[in-house]
Amino acid sequence: MPILGWFLVCFAVVLGLLAAGWKIRWAWKAVLAGVSVGLGGVALCTLGFQDYGWTLFVVLPIALGFLTSALVLEVKRSADMRCLAAALGLVFGFVAVGLVLFGLEGLVCLAMAAPLVFPLALLGAWAGLKDYDRRRVPAAPTVSMLALLLPFSLGLGLDRTLAPLPALHAVRTAVAVDAPPERVWRHVLSFPQLAPPRDLLFRAGIAYPIRAEISGRGAGAVRRCIFSTGAFVEPIVAWDEPRLLRFTVRESPPALIELSPYSIHPPHVATCLRSREGQFLLTRLPGNRTLLAGTTWYQDALQPAAYWRWWSDPILHRIHRRVLDEIKLRAEADRG
Repeated sequence: MPILGWFLVCFAVVLGLLAAGWKIRWAWKAVLAGVSVGLGGVALCTLGFQDYGWTLFVVLPIALGFLTSALVLEVKRSADMRCLAAALGLVFGFVAVGLVLFGLEGLVCLAMAAPLVFPLALLGAWAGLKDYDRRRVPAAPTVSMLALLLPFSLGLGLDRTLAPLPALHAVRTAVAVDAPPERVWRHVLSFPQLAPPRDLLFRAGIAYPIRAEISGRGAGAVRRCIFSTGAFVEPIVAWDEPRLLRFTVRESPPALIELSPYSIHPPHVATCLRSREGQFLLTRLPGNRTLLAGTTWYQDALQPAAYWRWWSDPILHRIHRRVLDEIKLRAEADRG
């Protein structure tokens, strides 16, 4: 683990121990403990184990919500879900600020994770509240910590040993082009510099295509699609002019540049989302027109996979549309 990771874990542990012993207002005791546990848990998962799975995005938020509710109810017995939600809002706000200040994550990934982790934390807080309503006695701090540490440790072990290989997903996008396939084909192979993007996602740091070039002809040729973060190197495996261009991905750049005060490179940016294959399929339509379809096959190691596909699939569609719309524009303007 990098020195920064060890420092952050130790800092979180010390802060948590201090918070557990301080007799201060109800919200701040829970917030200090929650922030320390949140920062330490994220640092351990990401820097220590490079794990971006169920433990980080599901187990930790639920357990953190339970811990926060227990600490709130220990001091404020009349707390309801509004109080717990306010305390959790402060916890996650300070954790997010800490992750950015320590250079562990950027704003884009934090924004993507928020719709998943915060509702799960509220679920954990609700479970803590129901446990208190049933017993009318707040859980002891040691019990709360065990409720956090046991599932967290078990989850880390399961993530490391039982994590399935990432599935291969396909994303297909199509546009109709007012030009024959023979003319469209020329612009599929390569295209010059594109205009700067207007899409807010791309301007926020998500990688986007800039230009494409090709060396050679036929199967074995190499296409290079230059993105804002680097180049995709794409050896051609099927060249059926003017119908099908299919390629594998030999090299791929990071998926995004994080919004951060620093130049940071979290491990998941380069390793979790990987493009494996792609193709352009040109289908002749009546009226000397073409249906141009682009498909990308990719793997995403982030878990839970169903949630992260809500982000990755639309982003890939936007990348496709940026390329396909440019090909359409150039093919329809090309009368040569």
